Amino acid sequence: MDELELLKKDWKKKEQQFKQVSEQDIYHMLHQSSSSIVKWIFIISIIEFLIFRLLDFTLFFDEAFINRLKSYHIYDIEKVATVINFIVLIGFIIYFYKNLKNISTTSSVKKLMKDIIETRKIVKYYVWYNLAIAFITGVIILFSQLKYDSNLSPLFEKYQLVVISIGLSVIVLLVGVFYLFYKLVYGILLKRLQNNYKELKKIDL
Repeated sequence: MDELELLKKDWKKKEQQFKQVSEQDIYHMLHQSSSSIVKWIFIISIIEFLIFRLLDFTLFFDEAFINRLKSYHIYDIEKVATVINFIVLIGFIIYFYKNLKNISTTSSVKKLMKDIIETRKIVKYYVWYNLAIAFITGVIILFSQLKYDSNLSPLFEKYQLVVISIGLSVIVLLVGVFYLFYKLVYGILLKRLQNNYKELKKIDL
C-alpha cells in the first residue's frame, strides 16, 4: 500500500512538471505573438503617418491649394490644425513604440496581460482620434465653402437644409470609409491581441 501511494505521489509530481512546462511554452508563444502584433501596429501607424502627413505638407506647398484655403478664410486654421495633428500623432507613435518595448521585455503573465489591455486601449483612442479629426476638418471645409465659394453660396442661401444634408452625408460617408479601413487593418490585429489575452487569462487562473 505504501509503495502504491509513493507511485501516485511520484506521478502527480511528474504531471505537475509537465503542466508547468506546457504553460511556459504557451506563454512563450503568446508573448512572441503579442510582440509581433504590436510591432505591426507600430509599423502600420508609421506608414500611415508618413503617407498622410507627407500629403498634408505637400498641399501646403501648392500655391493653388493655399489660395483656395485663403479664399475660404481657413488657411491659418488648417495650418495650425496640421501642426497640432502632427504633434499628437507623433505622440501616439511614441506610445506604440513604448508598448512594443514593454511587451517585448515583459517576463510575467500578469504584466503581459496589462500591456495587451493598454495597447488595445491606445489603438482605439488612435482610431477614434483620426475619425474625429477627419469629421471636424470635413465640417469646417464644408461650411467655409458654402459661405465663401461664389459658386456654392447662392445655392446654399436658397436650399440651406438640402445642401447641408448632402454635404454632411458626404462627410459621414468618407469618415465611414476611413472607419472600415481602420476596422479592417487595426481590428484584425486587436482581435488577435484579445485572443492572446484570453489564453493568458487561462494560464493566470
